[in-house]
Amino acid sequence: MTVNGLERIRVLFAQEADQRLGRLGQLVLELEQGPLADSANVIIEIFREVHTLKGSAAVVGFERVGRYAHAVEERLGQLRSALIAPTPEIVDALLVAIDRLGALIAGAIAGDSGSDSEPEASLASLDAAFAAAGECAGSTVDGRESGEVATGVPPAQIVEAPAVRRPSMASSDIGGTVMVPVERLDELVRMVGEAASAHLRIGRILADRLGVEPSSVAEYSELSRVLNGLQDKAMRTRMVPVSTITDQLQRAVRDAARSLDKTVRWEMRGESTELDRGVLHQLSDALLHLVRNAVDHGLDSSDVRVAAGKAPEGSVRLHAMQLGSEVIIAVSDDGAGIDLDRVRERAAHAGLDIAEMSDDQVLQLIFRPGFSTARFVSDISGRGVGLDAVRACVEAARGRVEVRSIPGEGSEFRLIVPITLAVLRCLLVEAGGQRYALPLHRVALARADDDVTGLQAEGRRLIRLDGETVPICELSSVVDGDCRRENAGTIVVVNGTVGRHAFVVDRLVGQRDVVVKGLSALVPRLEIVAGASVEPDGSILLVLDPPGLIERARRLNGRTIVDAVAPPVTSRRSGRILVVDDALTIRELQRAILKRAGFDVEVASDGVEALALLDQQPVDLVLTDVEMPRMDGFTLTAEIRARPTIGNTAVLILTSLESDEDRRRGLDAGADGYIVKSAFDERGLLAAVDRLLGDRR
Repeated sequence: MTVNGLERIRVLFAQEADQRLGRLGQLVLELEQGPLADSANVIIEIFREVHTLKGSAAVVGFERVGRYAHAVEERLGQLRSALIAPTPEIVDALLVAIDRLGALIAGAIAGDSGSDSEPEASLASLDAAFAAAGECAGSTVDGRESGEVATGVPPAQIVEAPAVRRPSMASSDIGGTVMVPVERLDELVRMVGEAASAHLRIGRILADRLGVEPSSVAEYSELSRVLNGLQDKAMRTRMVPVSTITDQLQRAVRDAARSLDKTVRWEMRGESTELDRGVLHQLSDALLHLVRNAVDHGLDSSDVRVAAGKAPEGSVRLHAMQLGSEVIIAVSDDGAGIDLDRVRERAAHAGLDIAEMSDDQVLQLIFRPGFSTARFVSDISGRGVGLDAVRACVEAARGRVEVRSIPGEGSEFRLIVPITLAVLRCLLVEAGGQRYALPLHRVALARADDDVTGLQAEGRRLIRLDGETVPICELSSVVDGDCRRENAGTIVVVNGTVGRHAFVVDRLVGQRDVVVKGLSALVPRLEIVAGASVEPDGSILLVLDPPGLIERARRLNGRTIVDAVAPPVTSRRSGRILVVDDALTIRELQRAILKRAGFDVEVASDGVEALALLDQQPVDLVLTDVEMPRMDGFTLTAEIRARPTIGNTAVLILTSLESDEDRRRGLDAGADGYIVKSAFDERGLLAAVDRLLGDRR
C-alpha cells in the first residue's frame, strides 16, 4: 500500500472511530440508566464496539491504540460474564477510558507517539472500580488468570468479528453512507454558488446586450431549475441532525450531576432536527455551557426540591425544532428559576440604571460580560457566569438567544439560529446609492415611512411598533459611522439581541436567497458585516449583521438602552385564541407572537386540557399541534366540531406533519387551516389567523 493510500485509510479510520466512540459513550450511559436485567445486551454492544476499534486500529498500524483497546476489552470481559454488576463507579471509569481511547486515536493521527503513563492511569482507575465492585482485575476469575477473558460461554461459541468489513457485491447497490471529507463538501457548495452567480450573469447579458428576457428562453429556464435543485441538494449535504452532539450533552449532564450529588433526568425531543454543520458546531460550546448551568445552578438539591413540593429528581430538557428558515434549540430545567430580585441587586451594585427596565430587559442583563448572580464560584458553571460567551456563540451563528424564567418552576434558554449560514433568505435594500442585504429572519417590518406612526423624544426620532418605541436613523449614515435622523423614506425595522431598531432606506429591492461568503482573513473584522456575495453584474453585495448594526447605531446615538418614552398603542386586532401544544417552547413562541399582535391568548399542553378550558370559556380560534399526549390535534378538532356550544370555533393546525395524507386527516376532522412548521413564519401565521377570524365574524 502506498503512503498516500495508508493516510487516506487512516483518515477514514479516524472518522469511523469518532462515530464509534460516540456510540460507546451513549451505550455506557444506557448501562447506568437501564434496568439490570437489560444490561447484558448493552454490555455485549460495548464489547463489540471496543473489539472493532481494536481490530481497525491494528489494520491501520496504530499499535498503541490497539493495545489500549485490548486492555479495556479484557476488563469488559468481567462485565460480560456477569461476574459483577455495573456500578456508577464502573461507569465513571469506562467513560474516562473512552475519553482516553479518543485521545490516543487523535494523537496517533497527529503522529504523536506520547507516553503510556496516562493510559495506564485510566486502566488503574478501571481496575479500582472493578475491585470496589467485588472483583479485582488483578485476581483470578473462576481459576483463570486476569489476562484471560471470562465470557460465560464455551470458547467454541465465540465468533470473532473481522477487523475490517467489506460490503459484498450483492449489497453494494443498497443505500448507505459514504464518508466524505468536510472540506470537499464545502468546496462543492462553493462551486455550486459560483455556478449560480455565473448563471445570473448570463441572464444579465441576455437582457442588456441582446434585449431578450431571460425567462423567455426555455434553455435558460431549464438551467435555472436544475441549478436551484443542485443548490438545494448541495446545501443538504451540509445538514446534520442535532443528535450528533446530544451524546456529549447527556454526558455533561451526567458528570455534573455525579459531581454535585444530584439526581437528574435527561430528556430530549426533536433530536432528528437538522441544521447546517457549521451552525451546530458553533452552538456546541454554548449548549454544553447551558446544560451544565442547568444542573449546577438551575436545579436545587433533592432535599430542597422535596421541601418545595417537587419530585426529588430534577430534569434537564433539550428540545430542538424547525420553524420556517430557523431552528430553535431550547435548554430548560424545572428548578427554582432565575431570581429577578437578585439580578436587580447585582445590576444596581454594578452601577446600572434599572429603574425603568421591564422584567424581560432585566433578564437580558445576565448576558453581560462578568455579570453573575451566583453567591459562590463553582468549577462546573455559574448561571450568569459565561452567559456572555453563550450569546457570543449564538450571534456568531447569526442567531439570537432568549431566556424565560418562572419563579419556582424553572428556566428556559432558547437559541434561535438560521438553518444554514451558506445561503440566507435576505431582504435587499438600497441606501445611499449602495445595495445591501439584510437577513430576512431579522426583519420585523418593511414599509413606507408614511404608514408608520412617528414621534420625537429628546431630539431623537422614534416610531411606534407593536406597542413599543423604536429609534430610527438612516442606514447609510450608520454604515458610514454617523447617525442622521432627518430624512424620510422607506423604513426597515430589524430585531437585535436586546431590542429593535428602525433604519431609513432609499427603496426596497426585493427578497432573494443569497449565497453568503466570509470575508478574507486580510480584511479586518467589521461588526456590521456578516458576509458578502457576488451580484450578477460582478459587484459585491454586503450582507449586514443586524445586531452589530443596532449596536453601532445605539453607540452613535450615545445610548445603550432605549427607554420607553410613550405609552403602548392599542392594536387593531382583537379576539381570544387558545394555543394547544405539548412543547413549552412552541406554546410560548406562539403566545408571544399572538399577544404582541393584540390577541387575548390562553394555552394548553394537550387536547384534554384544551377541551376543559373550552368548556369553561369559549374562544374565537384554536391553534393546535397534532402530536400530543392524551389527545392529539386531529381528535381535538373532531371533538370541537362535535360539541354544539363550541362547534363553530375556528381551528388552525400548526404541525411538523407535512404529508398529503396528514393534511387530509386534518381537513376531514374539521380544521379550517393547516400550516406546516417548516414553512412557519410570523407574518404567515398572523395572516392565517386574521383570515379565519374575519371569516367567522
